[in-house]
Amino acid sequence: MEMIEKEAQILEEKDIISGLPDFILVEILTRLCDIKLAIRTGTLSKRWERIWTCVYNLNFSCLDSHGNPIENSKFISSIDKTLTQFRCLKINKFKLLTVYDASFVSQFNNWVHYILNCKVEQVDLTLVTQRNVQFPLPQLFFTYSCFRDLKVAGCVFNPTAAISWKQLKSLCISEGKLDEGLIENILCGSPLLETLKLEDCYGYRQVNISSKSVKNLVFNGFRVPRYDDDFEDDDDDVIEINAPYILSLKIESYLSFWKLRLLDVSSLVKAHLFYTTTFDGGHVTKREEVEEAEEEMLKGLILKLFHVKELQIGDYCLKALSRLEAKGFILPSNLKVDVTSPAYSVDDFLEKYLKLITRYYHIRYNNK
Repeated sequence: MEMIEKEAQILEEKDIISGLPDFILVEILTRLCDIKLAIRTGTLSKRWERIWTCVYNLNFSCLDSHGNPIENSKFISSIDKTLTQFRCLKINKFKLLTVYDASFVSQFNNWVHYILNCKVEQVDLTLVTQRNVQFPLPQLFFTYSCFRDLKVAGCVFNPTAAISWKQLKSLCISEGKLDEGLIENILCGSPLLETLKLEDCYGYRQVNISSKSVKNLVFNGFRVPRYDDDFEDDDDDVIEINAPYILSLKIESYLSFWKLRLLDVSSLVKAHLFYTTTFDGGHVTKREEVEEAEEEMLKGLILKLFHVKELQIGDYCLKALSRLEAKGFILPSNLKVDVTSPAYSVDDFLEKYLKLITRYYHIRYNNK
Protein backbone atom coordinates (compact mmCIF):
# COMPACT_ATOMS: atom_id res chain seq x y z
CA MET A 1 0.00 0.00 0.00
CA GLU A 2 2.89 2.38 0.69
CA MET A 3 4.00 2.17 -2.92
CA ILE A 4 0.47 2.93 -4.16
CA GLU A 5 0.21 5.95 -1.82
CA LYS A 6 3.56 7.33 -2.97
CA GLU A 7 2.53 6.93 -6.59
CA ALA A 8 -0.74 8.69 -5.85
CA GLN A 9 1.15 11.61 -4.30
CA ILE A 10 3.41 11.93 -7.32
CA LEU A 11 0.44 11.90 -9.66
CA GLU A 12 -1.28 14.62 -7.68
CA GLU A 13 1.80 16.84 -8.02
CA LYS A 14 2.61 15.99 -11.62
CA ASP A 15 -0.45 14.56 -13.29
CA ILE A 16 1.41 13.77 -16.49
CA ILE A 17 0.36 10.12 -16.82
CA SER A 18 -3.29 10.88 -16.15
CA GLY A 19 -3.20 13.34 -19.01
CA LEU A 20 -2.38 10.60 -21.51
CA PRO A 21 -5.09 9.44 -23.94
CA ASP A 22 -7.29 6.54 -22.79
CA PHE A 23 -5.91 4.08 -25.30
CA ILE A 24 -2.36 4.54 -23.95
CA LEU A 25 -3.47 4.06 -20.35
CA VAL A 26 -5.39 0.94 -21.36
CA GLU A 27 -2.28 -0.37 -23.10
CA ILE A 28 -0.20 0.21 -19.96
CA LEU A 29 -2.64 -1.66 -17.72
CA THR A 30 -3.11 -4.45 -20.24
CA ARG A 31 0.57 -5.26 -19.97
CA LEU A 32 0.37 -5.91 -16.22
CA CYS A 33 0.74 -9.58 -15.31
CA ASP A 34 -2.39 -9.80 -13.14
CA ILE A 35 -5.77 -8.06 -13.33
CA LYS A 36 -5.57 -7.45 -9.55
CA LEU A 37 -2.69 -5.02 -10.14
CA ALA A 38 -4.66 -3.19 -12.81
CA ILE A 39 -7.63 -2.82 -10.48
CA ARG A 40 -5.43 -1.40 -7.72
CA THR A 41 -4.35 1.47 -9.97
CA GLY A 42 -7.90 2.80 -9.65
CA THR A 43 -6.82 4.30 -6.31
CA LEU A 44 -4.19 6.50 -7.95
CA SER A 45 -6.59 9.22 -9.05
CA LYS A 46 -10.08 9.78 -10.43
CA ARG A 47 -8.60 9.66 -13.91
CA TRP A 48 -7.68 6.01 -13.34
CA GLU A 49 -10.83 4.77 -11.59
CA ARG A 50 -12.45 3.10 -14.59
CA ILE A 51 -9.52 2.68 -16.97
CA TRP A 52 -8.85 -0.90 -15.83
CA THR A 53 -12.32 -1.99 -16.97
CA CYS A 54 -11.22 -1.51 -20.58
CA VAL A 55 -8.05 -3.64 -20.64
CA TYR A 56 -8.12 -6.37 -23.25
CA ASN A 57 -6.12 -9.04 -21.39
CA LEU A 58 -7.53 -10.73 -18.28
CA ASN A 59 -5.16 -12.72 -16.06
CA PHE A 60 -6.54 -14.29 -12.86
CA SER A 61 -4.35 -16.19 -10.39
CA CYS A 62 -5.50 -17.80 -7.14
CA LEU A 63 -2.18 -16.93 -5.48
CA ASP A 64 -1.59 -13.63 -3.75
CA SER A 65 1.56 -11.51 -4.07
CA HIS A 66 3.31 -13.71 -1.47
CA GLY A 67 2.59 -16.96 -3.30
CA ASN A 68 -0.12 -18.07 -0.87
CA PRO A 69 -3.44 -19.39 -2.22
CA ILE A 70 -6.47 -17.17 -1.84
CA GLU A 71 -9.48 -18.79 -0.19
CA ASN A 72 -11.44 -20.41 -3.02
CA SER A 73 -14.87 -18.86 -2.54
CA LYS A 74 -13.31 -15.42 -2.07
CA PHE A 75 -11.26 -15.80 -5.25
CA ILE A 76 -14.25 -16.98 -7.28
CA SER A 77 -16.36 -14.06 -5.99
CA SER A 78 -13.61 -11.63 -7.00
CA ILE A 79 -13.65 -12.97 -10.57
CA ASP A 80 -17.43 -12.67 -10.78
CA LYS A 81 -17.24 -9.10 -9.48
CA THR A 82 -14.47 -8.17 -11.91
CA LEU A 83 -16.31 -9.54 -14.93
CA THR A 84 -19.49 -7.73 -13.86
CA GLN A 85 -17.65 -4.40 -13.87
CA PHE A 86 -15.73 -5.09 -17.03
CA ARG A 87 -16.65 -2.96 -20.04
CA CYS A 88 -14.42 -4.27 -22.83
CA LEU A 89 -16.52 -6.21 -25.36
CA LYS A 90 -13.52 -7.75 -27.15
CA ILE A 91 -10.82 -9.51 -25.10
CA ASN A 92 -7.62 -10.80 -26.68
CA LYS A 93 -6.40 -13.05 -23.88
CA PHE A 94 -8.02 -14.75 -20.89
CA LYS A 95 -5.80 -16.61 -18.43
CA LEU A 96 -6.94 -18.42 -15.29
CA LEU A 97 -4.90 -20.37 -12.74
CA THR A 98 -6.86 -21.79 -9.83
CA VAL A 99 -7.98 -24.91 -7.99
CA TYR A 100 -11.10 -26.48 -9.49
CA ASP A 101 -13.90 -26.99 -6.99
CA ALA A 102 -16.89 -28.90 -8.38
CA SER A 103 -19.25 -27.07 -6.03
CA PHE A 104 -18.59 -23.95 -8.12
CA VAL A 105 -19.08 -25.61 -11.52
CA SER A 106 -21.79 -23.11 -12.52
CA GLN A 107 -19.35 -20.21 -12.04
CA PHE A 108 -16.71 -21.98 -14.15
CA ASN A 109 -19.31 -22.55 -16.86
CA ASN A 110 -20.28 -18.87 -16.72
CA TRP A 111 -16.65 -17.85 -17.21
CA VAL A 112 -16.33 -20.10 -20.24
CA HIS A 113 -19.46 -18.57 -21.75
CA TYR A 114 -18.03 -15.12 -20.99
CA ILE A 115 -14.89 -16.10 -22.92
CA LEU A 116 -16.97 -17.21 -25.89
CA ASN A 117 -19.19 -14.12 -25.85
CA CYS A 118 -16.15 -11.81 -25.80
CA LYS A 119 -14.60 -13.67 -28.75
CA VAL A 120 -11.35 -14.32 -26.91
CA GLU A 121 -8.61 -15.64 -29.20
CA GLN A 122 -6.00 -16.67 -26.59
CA VAL A 123 -7.28 -18.79 -23.71
CA ASP A 124 -5.34 -20.44 -20.89
CA LEU A 125 -7.41 -22.44 -18.39
CA THR A 126 -5.02 -24.04 -15.88
CA LEU A 127 -7.15 -25.78 -13.28
CA VAL A 128 -5.52 -27.74 -10.46
CA THR A 129 -7.73 -30.69 -9.56
CA GLN A 130 -8.83 -31.61 -6.06
CA ARG A 131 -10.08 -35.07 -5.12
CA ASN A 132 -9.17 -35.98 -8.71
CA VAL A 133 -12.26 -34.20 -10.07
CA GLN A 134 -11.77 -32.25 -13.30
CA PHE A 135 -13.88 -29.55 -14.91
CA PRO A 136 -16.12 -30.86 -17.74
CA LEU A 137 -15.80 -28.42 -20.61
CA PRO A 138 -19.21 -27.36 -21.99
CA GLN A 139 -20.08 -28.51 -25.51
CA LEU A 140 -20.04 -24.97 -26.92
CA PHE A 141 -16.34 -24.87 -26.12
CA PHE A 142 -15.63 -27.48 -28.80
CA THR A 143 -17.30 -25.55 -31.61
CA TYR A 144 -15.98 -22.07 -30.80
CA SER A 145 -14.34 -20.79 -33.98
CA CYS A 146 -12.33 -17.83 -32.58
CA PHE A 147 -9.63 -19.76 -30.70
CA ARG A 148 -6.13 -19.11 -32.01
CA ASP A 149 -4.00 -20.08 -29.02
CA LEU A 150 -5.54 -22.51 -26.52
CA LYS A 151 -4.16 -24.11 -23.37
CA VAL A 152 -6.33 -26.33 -21.20
CA ALA A 153 -5.19 -28.10 -18.01
CA GLY A 154 -7.21 -30.20 -15.59
CA CYS A 155 -10.31 -30.33 -17.78
CA VAL A 156 -12.43 -33.15 -19.16
CA PHE A 157 -12.56 -33.39 -22.94
CA ASN A 158 -15.96 -34.88 -23.74
CA PRO A 159 -17.16 -33.57 -27.11
CA THR A 160 -20.40 -35.22 -28.22
CA ALA A 161 -19.91 -34.17 -31.84
CA ALA A 162 -17.16 -33.09 -34.22
CA ILE A 163 -14.77 -30.46 -32.89
CA SER A 164 -14.63 -27.23 -34.90
CA TRP A 165 -11.69 -24.96 -34.06
CA LYS A 166 -11.29 -23.41 -37.49
CA GLN A 167 -8.80 -20.67 -36.52
CA LEU A 168 -6.76 -22.57 -33.92
CA LYS A 169 -2.99 -22.49 -34.49
CA SER A 170 -1.54 -23.58 -31.14
CA LEU A 171 -3.00 -26.13 -28.72
CA CYS A 172 -1.68 -27.36 -25.37
CA ILE A 173 -3.58 -30.02 -23.42
CA SER A 174 -2.30 -30.73 -19.93
CA GLU A 175 -3.27 -33.56 -17.56
CA GLY A 176 -6.11 -34.68 -19.79
CA LYS A 177 -7.40 -38.14 -20.57
CA LEU A 178 -7.33 -38.66 -24.33
CA ASP A 179 -7.79 -41.58 -26.66
CA GLU A 180 -6.83 -42.05 -30.29
CA GLY A 181 -10.31 -41.16 -31.53
CA LEU A 182 -10.41 -37.92 -29.55
CA ILE A 183 -6.96 -36.91 -30.82
CA GLU A 184 -8.15 -37.53 -34.38
CA ASN A 185 -11.29 -35.47 -33.70
CA ILE A 186 -9.14 -32.57 -32.46
CA LEU A 187 -6.83 -32.67 -35.46
CA CYS A 188 -9.64 -32.98 -38.00
CA GLY A 189 -11.44 -30.03 -36.42
CA SER A 190 -8.34 -27.82 -36.36
CA PRO A 191 -7.31 -27.40 -40.02
CA LEU A 192 -4.86 -24.53 -39.29
CA LEU A 193 -3.20 -26.10 -36.24
CA GLU A 194 0.59 -25.65 -36.32
CA THR A 195 1.72 -26.57 -32.80
CA LEU A 196 0.39 -29.39 -30.62
CA LYS A 197 1.61 -29.90 -27.07
CA LEU A 198 0.54 -32.87 -24.95
CA GLU A 199 1.60 -32.35 -21.33
CA ASP A 200 1.18 -35.19 -18.81
CA CYS A 201 -1.80 -36.55 -20.75
CA TYR A 202 -2.72 -40.23 -20.69
CA GLY A 203 -5.21 -42.79 -21.96
CA TYR A 204 -3.83 -43.22 -25.49
CA ARG A 205 -1.21 -45.47 -27.02
CA GLN A 206 -0.59 -43.69 -30.31
CA VAL A 207 -0.34 -40.10 -31.48
CA ASN A 208 -1.16 -40.22 -35.17
CA ILE A 209 -0.76 -36.85 -36.86
CA SER A 210 -1.71 -37.08 -40.52
CA SER A 211 -2.46 -33.36 -40.75
CA LYS A 212 -0.05 -31.47 -43.00
CA SER A 213 -0.60 -28.21 -41.09
CA VAL A 214 0.92 -29.45 -37.80
CA LYS A 215 4.64 -28.68 -37.88
CA ASN A 216 5.56 -28.73 -34.18
CA LEU A 217 4.86 -31.52 -31.71
CA VAL A 218 5.78 -31.26 -28.04
CA PHE A 219 5.42 -34.48 -26.06
CA ASN A 220 5.83 -33.17 -22.52
CA GLY A 221 5.45 -36.03 -20.09
CA PHE A 222 3.15 -39.03 -19.81
CA ARG A 223 1.96 -40.14 -16.39
CA VAL A 224 -0.62 -42.73 -15.50
CA PRO A 225 -2.84 -41.34 -12.71
CA ARG A 226 -3.16 -43.63 -9.73
CA TYR A 227 -6.91 -43.01 -9.57
CA ASP A 228 -7.63 -44.07 -13.15
CA ASP A 229 -8.96 -47.64 -12.94
CA ASP A 230 -9.61 -47.80 -16.70
CA PHE A 231 -5.94 -47.47 -17.59
CA GLU A 232 -3.96 -50.67 -17.23
CA ASP A 233 -0.23 -50.41 -16.69
CA ASP A 234 1.68 -53.05 -18.65
CA ASP A 235 5.41 -53.55 -19.13
CA ASP A 236 4.86 -54.38 -22.82
CA ASP A 237 2.85 -51.26 -23.62
CA VAL A 238 4.35 -48.90 -26.17
CA ILE A 239 3.52 -45.27 -26.91
CA GLU A 240 3.89 -44.61 -30.64
CA ILE A 241 4.25 -41.32 -32.49
CA ASN A 242 3.40 -41.27 -36.18
CA ALA A 243 3.81 -37.78 -37.63
CA PRO A 244 5.16 -37.76 -41.19
CA TYR A 245 4.82 -34.00 -41.75
CA ILE A 246 6.07 -32.40 -38.53
CA LEU A 247 9.30 -30.39 -38.69
CA SER A 248 10.07 -30.10 -34.97
CA LEU A 249 9.71 -32.67 -32.18
CA LYS A 250 10.34 -32.14 -28.47
CA ILE A 251 10.17 -34.99 -25.97
CA GLU A 252 10.39 -33.54 -22.47
CA SER A 253 9.65 -34.03 -18.79
CA TYR A 254 8.79 -37.35 -17.08
CA LEU A 255 7.72 -40.40 -19.03
CA SER A 256 6.17 -43.10 -16.84
CA PHE A 257 6.10 -45.94 -19.32
CA TRP A 258 8.48 -48.48 -20.80
CA LYS A 259 8.82 -47.62 -24.46
CA LEU A 260 8.39 -44.65 -26.76
CA ARG A 261 8.54 -45.53 -30.42
CA LEU A 262 8.77 -43.22 -33.42
CA LEU A 263 7.14 -44.49 -36.60
CA ASP A 264 7.17 -42.10 -39.57
CA VAL A 265 8.86 -38.79 -38.75
CA SER A 266 10.53 -38.41 -42.13
CA SER A 267 10.06 -34.63 -42.43
CA LEU A 268 11.71 -33.80 -39.12
CA VAL A 269 14.37 -31.08 -39.16
CA LYS A 270 14.86 -30.55 -35.41
CA ALA A 271 14.47 -32.90 -32.47
CA HIS A 272 14.93 -32.26 -28.74
CA LEU A 273 15.24 -35.11 -26.23
CA PHE A 274 14.93 -33.65 -22.74
CA TYR A 275 12.94 -36.42 -21.07
CA THR A 276 13.45 -38.39 -17.88
CA THR A 277 12.07 -41.90 -17.49
CA THR A 278 10.39 -42.96 -14.26
CA PHE A 279 9.59 -46.65 -14.30
CA ASP A 280 7.43 -46.53 -11.21
CA GLY A 281 4.67 -48.67 -12.64
CA GLY A 282 6.69 -51.59 -14.00
CA HIS A 283 8.06 -54.76 -12.54
CA VAL A 284 11.77 -54.14 -13.10
CA THR A 285 13.59 -53.47 -9.86
CA LYS A 286 17.26 -54.07 -10.68
CA ARG A 287 19.21 -50.95 -11.62
CA GLU A 288 20.91 -52.77 -14.51
CA GLU A 289 17.57 -53.68 -16.06
CA VAL A 290 16.27 -50.14 -15.69
CA GLU A 291 19.37 -48.71 -17.36
CA GLU A 292 19.11 -51.26 -20.17
CA ALA A 293 15.49 -50.23 -20.80
CA GLU A 294 16.53 -46.56 -20.87
CA GLU A 295 19.32 -47.27 -23.31
CA GLU A 296 17.15 -49.31 -25.65
CA MET A 297 14.50 -46.60 -25.82
CA LEU A 298 17.06 -43.86 -26.50
CA LYS A 299 18.82 -45.97 -29.11
CA GLY A 300 15.55 -46.57 -30.93
CA LEU A 301 14.75 -42.86 -30.93
CA ILE A 302 18.19 -41.85 -32.22
CA LEU A 303 18.06 -44.36 -35.05
CA LYS A 304 14.75 -42.86 -36.20
CA LEU A 305 16.24 -39.35 -36.00
CA PHE A 306 19.40 -39.95 -38.02
CA HIS A 307 18.19 -37.65 -40.82
CA VAL A 308 17.48 -34.53 -38.72
CA LYS A 309 19.71 -31.48 -39.06
CA GLU A 310 19.68 -30.67 -35.36
CA LEU A 311 19.39 -33.03 -32.40
CA GLN A 312 19.56 -31.65 -28.86
CA ILE A 313 20.03 -34.02 -25.95
CA GLY A 314 19.46 -33.16 -22.28
CA ASP A 315 21.49 -34.29 -19.29
CA TYR A 316 19.45 -37.40 -18.48
CA CYS A 317 19.53 -38.75 -22.03
CA LEU A 318 23.22 -37.92 -22.24
CA LYS A 319 23.96 -40.37 -19.42
CA ALA A 320 22.15 -43.17 -21.26
CA LEU A 321 23.93 -42.19 -24.50
CA SER A 322 27.31 -42.40 -22.75
CA ARG A 323 26.53 -45.92 -21.56
CA LEU A 324 25.46 -46.88 -25.09
CA GLU A 325 28.69 -45.54 -26.60
CA ALA A 326 30.69 -47.44 -23.98
CA LYS A 327 28.98 -50.61 -25.27
CA GLY A 328 29.97 -49.81 -28.85
CA PHE A 329 27.01 -47.80 -30.15
CA ILE A 330 28.10 -45.31 -32.81
CA LEU A 331 26.06 -42.22 -33.59
CA PRO A 332 25.23 -41.74 -37.28
CA SER A 333 28.04 -39.60 -38.77
CA ASN A 334 25.63 -37.08 -40.33
CA LEU A 335 23.80 -36.44 -37.07
CA LYS A 336 24.71 -33.16 -35.40
CA VAL A 337 24.20 -33.56 -31.66
CA ASP A 338 24.01 -30.56 -29.32
CA VAL A 339 24.23 -31.37 -25.61
CA THR A 340 22.10 -28.83 -23.82
CA SER A 341 19.36 -28.29 -21.28
CA PRO A 342 15.82 -27.19 -22.11
CA ALA A 343 15.26 -23.44 -22.06
CA TYR A 344 12.19 -22.33 -20.14
CA SER A 345 10.68 -18.87 -20.30
CA VAL A 346 9.86 -16.89 -17.17
CA ASP A 347 6.17 -17.58 -17.77
CA ASP A 348 6.80 -21.34 -17.94
CA PHE A 349 8.75 -21.26 -14.68
CA LEU A 350 6.17 -19.19 -12.83
CA GLU A 351 3.33 -21.36 -14.05
CA LYS A 352 5.01 -24.57 -12.89
CA TYR A 353 5.85 -22.91 -9.56
CA LEU A 354 2.27 -21.72 -9.04
CA LYS A 355 0.86 -25.14 -9.83
CA LEU A 356 3.24 -26.84 -7.39
CA ILE A 357 2.52 -24.34 -4.62
CA THR A 358 -1.22 -24.66 -5.16
CA ARG A 359 -1.03 -28.46 -5.03
CA TYR A 360 1.08 -28.31 -1.88
CA TYR A 361 -1.36 -26.11 0.02
CA HIS A 362 -4.32 -28.13 -1.17
CA ILE A 363 -2.79 -31.44 -0.06
CA ARG A 364 -1.83 -29.97 3.30
CA TYR A 365 -5.36 -28.60 3.75
CA ASN A 366 -7.01 -31.95 2.92
CA ASN A 367 -4.73 -33.89 5.24
CA LYS A 368 -5.64 -31.81 8.29
